[in-house]
Amino acid sequence: MDKPTVTCANCEREFEEGFDFCPHCGQKSNDDLTIGVLFYNTISNYFSFDARFFKSFIPLMVRPGYLAKKFLEGKRLLFLHPAQMYLFISVICFFILSFTVNDIAEKADTAMKKEKLESLVKQRDSIEEVKPELDSIEIEKMLKPLKENQKIFGLKDEDIKMADSIMKTSGSRDKTYNTTFNYDEKSVDSLIAINAEDKEIYKAMGMDDDAGYFTRKFYGQLLKFHRNRGAGSIIMTFFNSIPIAMFFLLPLFALLLKIFYFNKGRYAHHLVFSFYYFSFLFMVFSIIFGLNRIWEIPDWIDWLIALSTFIYLFMALKNFYGQHWFWTLFKSSTITFTFLMMVIPTAIIFLLMFSFLFY
Repeated sequence: MDKPTVTCANCEREFEEGFDFCPHCGQKSNDDLTIGVLFYNTISNYFSFDARFFKSFIPLMVRPGYLAKKFLEGKRLLFLHPAQMYLFISVICFFILSFTVNDIAEKADTAMKKEKLESLVKQRDSIEEVKPELDSIEIEKMLKPLKENQKIFGLKDEDIKMADSIMKTSGSRDKTYNTTFNYDEKSVDSLIAINAEDKEIYKAMGMDDDAGYFTRKFYGQLLKFHRNRGAGSIIMTFFNSIPIAMFFLLPLFALLLKIFYFNKGRYAHHLVFSFYYFSFLFMVFSIIFGLNRIWEIPDWIDWLIALSTFIYLFMALKNFYGQHWFWTLFKSSTITFTFLMMVIPTAIIFLLMFSFLFY
């Protein structure tokens, strides 16, 4: 007697009634769409937030190098895939960190606006002490001897123009007024107040007429920063660029491992280790920033936790590569020093430039 069959709604193939899952595609045979099912499927599909995560989390935190070693041994369905774990934990980390970054950005904007107001007040109070500007007749009288004896003094037309410019600005410049990026903020503020064209303001800031694209871009962002005091926007752009930078930093860390352990497997093996180690780092950062949002943790505890990440790396390298503890300590110290002193500072400089140019 043939057993009754049902048709799978997903792959449209028949199977015996009574099965909880389709034997062909794995979808549940009776999967009523509810709010719970909808959100579980979303999280499970994009972040693999299932039993494998909980099976992987405790070993990740307390057994350095264990997950990477088991993954290379072939246990790739028992634990969460290294790239999936890295993605899921990094999303959590940057979500928690975003609250702290928002606070820093707001404080930076407030401080910059306060500094700008104080600067304007000082400028107003010192206005009586500023020397009157030289009029055009007086400037022409002073330049006349130079023009008449230009050949004798060996002066070029550019020198005459420079002297003219200096005379026009020196009388009105306040020598005690602070400058930023080597340009006279007072002159720029005056041009902005009369709605001068940007190219005139750029020239007052020191940009040459034949400046290239990046120079013009730099001065454009510099003027934007001067107008808005947008330190907070730069900080937010810097923060938003970090996840992109990590996709370059993580492979570079794996490359360092390949260099120091060149006879310990393919580059992909070192990349697996890097995914799990960076997942651990992001989890530690999530805990630190999460706890500090609730109550202020003493700084010495934060530094102690940060130091524990190096100890974790040493133990993970020892367990994963199986070398003597002395060589492992030497390599872990050298890798950490190289990464912190060379790779990360270079990345920070690049991100700061990117953040300023594109905020």
